[in-house]
Amino acid sequence: MTAVRTTSVERTAARAALAVPGVSELQPSLRQSLAEAATRVRRTLGSAAPSPETGIHAERAPRTGAWHVEVRCVLDEDRRALDTARDVREGVRSAVDAYATRHGIPGPVTVVVTVTRTTGHRPSHHPGTTAP
Repeated sequence: MTAVRTTSVERTAARAALAVPGVSELQPSLRQSLAEAATRVRRTLGSAAPSPETGIHAERAPRTGAWHVEVRCVLDEDRRALDTARDVREGVRSAVDAYATRHGIPGPVTVVVTVTRTTGHRPSHHPGTTAP
């Protein structure tokens, strides 16, 4: 398994996850955040923003050929997190399966979705007032 293929699988998974209604962004893992911070020290001003696949980690089991994809995402609070996470899991699984099959690297695909937070406008609530 080459790094190029893994990167391509991660890119495919990122596009599929971001296409799901209710997903506002992908959230890098702590490992990815630390690597990005170290890289940022070496970058010049005006460099490109981190790629969206930083919230994705894919690997292929050497013995079984199974793909395992982890997706860390931030969701809009307008939709139920459970429904959105299920849609992300299915969309990513389907996209990675299709990509792997097209490129001759098929295998079962498992997807784990972690919702790191939700975003959106929340009505402010001040002590002594009632919420709408």
